[in-house]
Amino acid sequence: MLEATPLTEGWVLLHEGAALPAVVPGCVHTDLLAAGVIPDPFIGRNETEVAWVGRREWSYRTRLSADSGAEQTDLVFEGLDTVAEILLDGRPLGATRNMHRSYRFDVTGLSGLLSVRFASAYTEAEAVRDRLGERPAAYAEPYPYLRKMACSFGWDWGPTLVTAGIWRPARLEHWSTARIARVRPLVTVEDGAGVVELRIDVERTRIEAPLAVEATVGGVRARAGIDGSTGTVRLELPDARLWWPRGYGEQPLYDVELTLLHGDEALDRWRRRIGFRSVVLDTSADARGTGFTLVVNGERLFARGVNWIPDDVFPSRVDRDRYRTRLRQAADAGVDLVRVWGGGIYESEDFYDACDEFGLLVWQDFPFACAAYPEEQPLRAEVEAEARENVVRLMPHPSLVLWNGNNENLWGFRDWGWEPRLAGESWGEGYYLGLLPRVVAESDPTRPYTAGSPWSGSWERHPNDPDHGTHHSWEVWNRVDYADYLLEVPRFVAEFGWQAPPAHATLRRALPGEELDADSPGMLHHQKADDGNGKLARGLARHFALPEGDFDRWHYLTQVNQARAVAAGIEHWRAHWPACAGTVLWQLNDCWPVTSWAAIDSDGREKPLYHELRRLYADRLLTLGLRPRGLVLALVNQAAGMWSGVARLRRMSVDGTLLGEREVAFRAAGRGVAEVSVPTELTPEGAKEFLVADADGLRALRFAAPDREIPYPRPEFDVTVAPGLVTVVARTLVRDLLLQADRLDPAARADRGLVTLLPGEGVTIGVRGWEDPDPDAARAALYCVENGR
Repeated sequence: MLEATPLTEGWVLLHEGAALPAVVPGCVHTDLLAAGVIPDPFIGRNETEVAWVGRREWSYRTRLSADSGAEQTDLVFEGLDTVAEILLDGRPLGATRNMHRSYRFDVTGLSGLLSVRFASAYTEAEAVRDRLGERPAAYAEPYPYLRKMACSFGWDWGPTLVTAGIWRPARLEHWSTARIARVRPLVTVEDGAGVVELRIDVERTRIEAPLAVEATVGGVRARAGIDGSTGTVRLELPDARLWWPRGYGEQPLYDVELTLLHGDEALDRWRRRIGFRSVVLDTSADARGTGFTLVVNGERLFARGVNWIPDDVFPSRVDRDRYRTRLRQAADAGVDLVRVWGGGIYESEDFYDACDEFGLLVWQDFPFACAAYPEEQPLRAEVEAEARENVVRLMPHPSLVLWNGNNENLWGFRDWGWEPRLAGESWGEGYYLGLLPRVVAESDPTRPYTAGSPWSGSWERHPNDPDHGTHHSWEVWNRVDYADYLLEVPRFVAEFGWQAPPAHATLRRALPGEELDADSPGMLHHQKADDGNGKLARGLARHFALPEGDFDRWHYLTQVNQARAVAAGIEHWRAHWPACAGTVLWQLNDCWPVTSWAAIDSDGREKPLYHELRRLYADRLLTLGLRPRGLVLALVNQAAGMWSGVARLRRMSVDGTLLGEREVAFRAAGRGVAEVSVPTELTPEGAKEFLVADADGLRALRFAAPDREIPYPRPEFDVTVAPGLVTVVARTLVRDLLLQADRLDPAARADRGLVTLLPGEGVTIGVRGWEDPDPDAARAALYCVENGR
């Protein structure tokens, strides 16, 4: 039987003649940080102090003994970052140039000093650029010339920390006769039965040895022979339970085990968990254009999504528990789809396992983002090998429902001035429209593929045409107000978002000793977007009187504006289902402390946006919006059953006066949207009026003017506290009340975000991690909109 020996002990990192203790898996930065050689690059402006690390060559060493008595011993690296030479007692075993691949070297009977020497990623990328010619990109760093996590070179939310190291596990594998080299599990549903077809490749030491495989799943067993180096075994479960996205059903998972046999001797085993479900991407044309709708088990879905970036700029630090924490936060916010963005990595099995269990659909980008990528060697062969390996690696996961060729590169070619600059040079089109769809069709025909995001499906249309396929909505935020979300109904909004700073406690940890201001040195360093603070200021000015010189108010209002912006988009687009079939927020998470579009900051603290997502992505949603016939109440029902009842509509003055009231009946079919016209006499007019709609504990509000024009009364409310609870009762209108729990204690968390209270209404906020409840402290941590600011 194949035996694996992890290589985790005895590694050192060579630095200026010293052998520093090294952690494998890990990276140079984390080892240098642990040894006290570099400061924490997440703190203050230390990022610039450690830039030299990415420009250096590095070597890892350990002692290796491969003498096991087996016929063959392989040295296996699941991931090397990125350009490396592997030597044993100074003799080359091989070389690598792709972070996204695994590597295997025959070391049978060998022992000695194992060295892994990493070249600078800059040196290698710049050499490829010089050889193949420069290509346009969104950033000046040379990330398109190397198969490495692009965002380690920096992004508009991330630091420039160019890593190197043994970033995924390393081991020795000892085996005899034969081993399982690859298994492709084609999992389908046919005539109501679950079917698993396992296509197996084996590697042999003895060509003549007769081999067979035996597989089991759900109590069903099957056996087949190996013809040369390949074989196929098929299993059918007539009573298999279907795997569903969260909110649509349960997530039953089945253990599959495949054993490679030589007679009665078990040589190797392969184990995975699978789920039975069908997935189709409906891109058929209709009267509005070209749709983009995911269909799982025959059920058409409005995707409630978030974009995922690497959860740490040093990915080796993200372990199973951290993945599960972050993805559980996503699921608890009502998310049912996570897009793994193309400037990052193919995540570890722990990520996809959690998505399988939580019912989170995964849209997986191939790692290409915001650049023209050369298609010549040595890159082309690396891209194909990487794609083939990762498609097969991730195939068992039922959560994976879509392969996507790239992020914004088709759009960039057409719209960002690339086409004339390239003058006929390769730029990646052959990958996205040729190589990658062929690899997916050959290796994983059970899943759909799309060429890019955004992509309209044809060069006959603009790549980012909102009426066709996927759309990225970035005019809002970059140039115009979020009210412009209401001007169009894209078929599927794969990126949109608005910035805000992280939680106050996160800033205090990242910028110790700094007097915080929107434009203080540390705040500016932790704002990576082009003119990010300018866009924040202009976005605020459209709605609020700017709080000059008051950082705490600026911090609160920018977080309010982020939540309001995202709400404007999602409410509008969900109300137009099925014309619009999904929204994928940019972004769920952060990789370091930064002002960004994230709903959860890098310390794991939820911004107000996160709590707003819980409302926006709930099965049922109320929203008020304009239609050609006038103001309507839209009742969005993503639950399976009919939603019917009575909605209460109230026209009110900001001083609390009731100006008009009506109850209206509604019926919203399961997975549908109903609209009820708002009576003309209830339509608010002027800055002093607003409309309140209530139904089944849900609420929608519509104010007729921006906050800076609204004559809000001075907010008055009473606060009481008890262990784990803060209760607020309003005596006036209180708009967007927020308890910033981390101001009570850095460990404290509140269970809700922004809430608007009418006079006489109250709310009880649960607080975890606050050990000494104090009413004065609670009141000081409460913020709301006052006098338009």
